[in-house]
Amino acid sequence: MKSQNLDRIKFPPGFWAGMHRLGIAAQDVARTAGLPVTVITESAVTRAQYFAIWQAYSELKNGPAEGIIQLATAFEAAKYPPSVLATYHALDYREALNRMTRYKPLCPPECLHIIEDGEHCIIQLDWLEPGQPGPQILIGITLAFLLELGRRGTGHPLTAKLVEFSDDMGDIRALEAYFGCPIRVGAGVNRMTLQRKDLDLPFVTYNEELLELLTPALDRSLAEHTRSRSFTETVIRMMKRSLTGGRPDIRLIAKELNMSERTLQRRLAEENTNFKQLLVQARHEQARDYLADPELEIKEVALLVGYEDQNSFYRAFRLWEGETPLNWRNRQWGMY
Repeated sequence: MKSQNLDRIKFPPGFWAGMHRLGIAAQDVARTAGLPVTVITESAVTRAQYFAIWQAYSELKNGPAEGIIQLATAFEAAKYPPSVLATYHALDYREALNRMTRYKPLCPPECLHIIEDGEHCIIQLDWLEPGQPGPQILIGITLAFLLELGRRGTGHPLTAKLVEFSDDMGDIRALEAYFGCPIRVGAGVNRMTLQRKDLDLPFVTYNEELLELLTPALDRSLAEHTRSRSFTETVIRMMKRSLTGGRPDIRLIAKELNMSERTLQRRLAEENTNFKQLLVQARHEQARDYLADPELEIKEVALLVGYEDQNSFYRAFRLWEGETPLNWRNRQWGMY
């Protein structure tokens, strides 16, 4: 059964061009991330690869702070995907942020929450997978992009009131100079507080005609994405979390979903699949992710995807990919 790549993340078309503008070679990012250089040509990567690339960028910039500021200011708005580009042509900063919140599911792996309270607007970021946090630089860049959105859209040098990070961000003074406000680390949350009145500022980049073209297409994409992140995908993600403990049990999955086994089976049947098929898919996807890490031995990968017998894992992988796990890994790394 072929993987449906439900857990892959797309890079914006201008990402590698942005790296080049900052004087960073794409090959250096891949090598620092411990990934084969072929990852540069991939339109989408696994979550683990995505995080590794951002962490590599942070290391190449000698820490998160410099990387956040340089990429946020150097990235050309025209290079953004449509879901982000549309926000630059909103009526005002409030509408731009609301559009960003609406279409953020199209650009994982964070989820975005915006709360207007009194004189303040709080923008908080959380990971879609709470148990799988990514590199802190990714949070910093997202918050910087949201402030940059307001600055470029309104044409005013907007500043934040407060920016809070859950972990260390390196050069705090540089970040305070960029955001124009105090930076607090070790806060347990990742959020930026803005002045609510700034949300009323009109965008000089407002383009009603372009929005009329983009919005219907984005809404269709969002609807398709919502359908694709279906009940089936929810079950797969739960299976992946349980694989290291052995074979995921349908009773435990059903209990975690707060439903009966029969209801679970019926819901899966409605999406033209079953528990056994999804277990195969979960193992296949996880195996590919783990094999991309050269530090993991094949026998370790077998255990991590729930195979106590290494030979059984080899047989299963041959059915999935038509070659042994070792050959598949070597091919990914261009070793032959």
